[in-house]
Amino acid sequence: MQRIVEVEKFSEEQNFESSLRPTQWSEYIGQEKIKNNLKIFIEASKKRKEPLDHVLFFGPPGLGKTTLANIIAAQMQSSIKTTAAPMIEKSGDLAAILTNLEEGDILFIDEIHRLSPAIEEILYPAMEDYRLDIIIGSGPAAQTIKIDLPRFTLIGATTRAGMLSSPLRERFGMHFRLQFYSPQELAKIISNGAMKLGKNIEQEAAFEIARRSRGTPRIALRLLKRVRDFADVAEEEVITFERTKEALEALGVNEQGFDELDVKLLQLLAEAKGRPLGLGTIAAALSEDEGTIEDVIEPYLLANGYIERTARGRIATPKTYELLRLSPKIQNTLF
Repeated sequence: MQRIVEVEKFSEEQNFESSLRPTQWSEYIGQEKIKNNLKIFIEASKKRKEPLDHVLFFGPPGLGKTTLANIIAAQMQSSIKTTAAPMIEKSGDLAAILTNLEEGDILFIDEIHRLSPAIEEILYPAMEDYRLDIIIGSGPAAQTIKIDLPRFTLIGATTRAGMLSSPLRERFGMHFRLQFYSPQELAKIISNGAMKLGKNIEQEAAFEIARRSRGTPRIALRLLKRVRDFADVAEEEVITFERTKEALEALGVNEQGFDELDVKLLQLLAEAKGRPLGLGTIAAALSEDEGTIEDVIEPYLLANGYIERTARGRIATPKTYELLRLSPKIQNTLF
């Protein structure tokens, strides 16, 4: 079942989310340090009439990696070709993509950590020397054909930077880690999104959605759409604070932005009474995939101090016991 606070990349609402994405710097809210640095690097590249150096974005899903890639393309006045690493299964797939690029084009590869080692080997000379090395035949009769490529910019995005091989990571000239957004930043994103949807929203309502969006714009915009549905059914022209609270409660998203799965994870760790639990144990107990827990659920809980990772596993923090309203006596026995 799709979680309302899910941030998987390819969702049924991808077209909706794309329509609300900013297309220029003035519309992009948050990630100020990254934005300011990119402005300088882009301007310098344009002055030198060179393609932008290869860029790597990493961080939890839903924070704007794809949006930044598209804004970079717009600022560089370049065409952007978008793909995902799981779609590049054979060396021929990558060769076809690279040979169809034109001078100055941008190639965006999402979840780039999922490229196979064989595909990465082909990518290395393409990134460094703008050259494609293709091996034809096998054994003593094998021949290498070298094809010159136009100068292009590769933008890679990943939710798991630690899984990137060192040779691939080192070939990116710029590395940017995206951070979770503040409620104030998300409230602005929600207000702008509501205007694009042709709906007015009270400031208090926008902030309420922001507080429950786990610091993630994609979740904020998804919740906005669901709250708009409640307002439309009630035939209200303005999304009010009261209607927003009603909608979010009906969706099962609490004041911390947690849904049932988040609470189950925290309860599981709390019931362990200070004993660290491994990822496999947690996944089995929750009937969830380990990758989903590690990439989607845990980052926000870790960043906000609800859980900790230790060498032996995950443990709940005092903040979790306070959230679950466990007695101080129990907390003290656990820490």
